[in-house]
Amino acid sequence: MNYALITGASSGIGLCYAEELALRGYNIIVVSNQAQQNEIVAKQLRERFAVEAIALYADLTEPDAAQMIFRSCEELGVVVDVLINNAGMLLFGHMTNTSEQQLQRIIALHCTTPTMLCRLFGEQMCRRGMGHILLMSSITAWTPYPTISHYASTKAYLKNFGESIWWEMRRCGVKVTTVFPSAVDTPFYNLDEKLRRRLLWWGVMMKPEDVARRALKAMFKGRRKCLPGVLTAIEAGLCAALPGWMLRPVLKIPQVRKILESV
Repeated sequence: MNYALITGASSGIGLCYAEELALRGYNIIVVSNQAQQNEIVAKQLRERFAVEAIALYADLTEPDAAQMIFRSCEELGVVVDVLINNAGMLLFGHMTNTSEQQLQRIIALHCTTPTMLCRLFGEQMCRRGMGHILLMSSITAWTPYPTISHYASTKAYLKNFGESIWWEMRRCGVKVTTVFPSAVDTPFYNLDEKLRRRLLWWGVMMKPEDVARRALKAMFKGRRKCLPGVLTAIEAGLCAALPGWMLRPVLKIPQVRKILESV
C-alpha cells in the first residue's frame, strides 16, 4: 500500500499536510515525538477520510531517527510515495547563549534527519521511477537573521540541499520541492489571540492550512520551490537583494539593541 510520510504531523502545518493528503486519498504515516497525539491524529484521519493511518513515534533529533523510521516502514511493508520533511523547532537567542544540546537538537532536526530520510526513501523512489519529496525551509533562509542564527542557518541548508537534489533526482522521475513560508499561525509563536487575528488580517501571517495547500500544489506540479503568498515572495526578493551590511544600521536602532541584549 502506498503512503505519505509526514514528520511533525501531530500538529500545526504537519497536521494540515496530513489532512490535505488524506483528502487526496493517500494513506498517512504520522511521525512525531508526541506518541499520544500521533495516535489521536491517526484515528481522526481514519474516521474522517476513510484512509489507513499509522502513528509512528520518533525523536527526530536522535542521530539514528531516519534509519529507525525507514526500518519501521520496511517492517510494516508500506511504500512511501510522498515524503514531507516538516518537523521543526524555533529557538530565540544569541548563539553563544544557546546550550550545546539545543544546538545539536536543531541541527539534527532540520539538517541530519531530513537529509537521511531523503537518502533512504529517495533511493527507493528513484528505483521505482516516481515519488515526491517536500522540504520545509523558511523565509529566513534568504538572509542573516541575528537572534535566530541557528534556526535561519539550518533553514538555509535545506534551501541549498532541496534545490540541489531537485536537479539530481528529476532524471529519476522524483519531484523535490522546497517551501519557504514566512510567519505561520502555529504554536511556534506565543502570541495573544487579538494580535494573531490582526497579523492574519494584514496578511503578515498565514494560516497553516493555506501554506499546506499551496505547498502541495507546487509539489505535485514538480516545482523546485514554493513561496506561499504574495507578501512572502516579496519578502524573499528583498532579503535576497539586500546585502548583509544593511543589517548594521538596523542593529543600531535602540529598540533592536534592547531586544538583542535580552536574548
